[in-house]
Amino acid sequence: MSRNLKGMVAVVAGATRGAGRGIACMLGESGATVYCTGRSTRATPATEGYFAGRPETIEETAEMVTARGGAGLFARVDHTQPEQVKALFHRIQKEQGGLDVLVNDISEGDSMMGTTFWKAPIDRGLAMLKHGIHSHIVTSHFAAPLMFGRATGLIVEMGDGDGFGYRGNLFHDLVKTSVIRLAFAMAYELRKRNIAAIALTPGYMRTESVLDHFGVTEQNWREGAKKDPNFLASETPFYAGRAVAALAADPNVMKKTGRIFTSGDLAAEYGFTDIDGSRPHLGRHFEKQYGVIPRCDDGFYAYWSSGYLTAALPDWPD
Repeated sequence: MSRNLKGMVAVVAGATRGAGRGIACMLGESGATVYCTGRSTRATPATEGYFAGRPETIEETAEMVTARGGAGLFARVDHTQPEQVKALFHRIQKEQGGLDVLVNDISEGDSMMGTTFWKAPIDRGLAMLKHGIHSHIVTSHFAAPLMFGRATGLIVEMGDGDGFGYRGNLFHDLVKTSVIRLAFAMAYELRKRNIAAIALTPGYMRTESVLDHFGVTEQNWREGAKKDPNFLASETPFYAGRAVAALAADPNVMKKTGRIFTSGDLAAEYGFTDIDGSRPHLGRHFEKQYGVIPRCDDGFYAYWSSGYLTAALPDWPD
């Protein structure tokens, strides 16, 4: 699949591994210049938190982007630190003259699945909010002005699930639902700038750590279904990457602003596949298994399209 993004400049914040790496690579596949950011480098590998000991680095991601036809660049950035983020976008403005796409995929960096909030270490829980929400706000704050005056801008907030269902831990739940709301709020404030803000959720992703957890590789991943039958409905991180590339190439992307989409939804609409030629759709799989779960943006979209957003809420001066 080829979507022409030549001349476009993108930042994938949190591109070291997982969805961020897949998105950076597929933007590269479409010809974009991609700045890959994160904290894990060859000189400073991950030594703490959920990803401690993981081998992936942002340099490696940048090289993968270039190998697929794009221009991969990397920058070590802690996105919770405003001065580091400001310096990143100052560099991009100087080197590229502006920005077309921002993907906020900075992870909360911890997992306390199954731990109730009154038993969870409060410092770890609050750190998850800082890494998974505050960092996204900081990054968008400095990125958005670089999109002003471009043909069309795109901010993608990466979430986890498009429904109202509980996500396994209070802090994780807050992170993943808050980024959906971030896209909605930014969409309103950016609506006259021709910049779309969209939330995107992958399905059951075969990330590096997930493959390791199941003791499989991408070549024999179906063996993982022996532990979890739902794994047969999984997808690679490149599937979400092709979803972002399709959004970035869509001249009518503003029609989607403020909403949430799954990689499977967008594959059906835009006609792309995962890199193995499949077109998985976790939502449909779960509907068959567990029934329909209301989407997070069902009410938001009705509210958005009602006219209230443009008629009753204030316009702020630039």
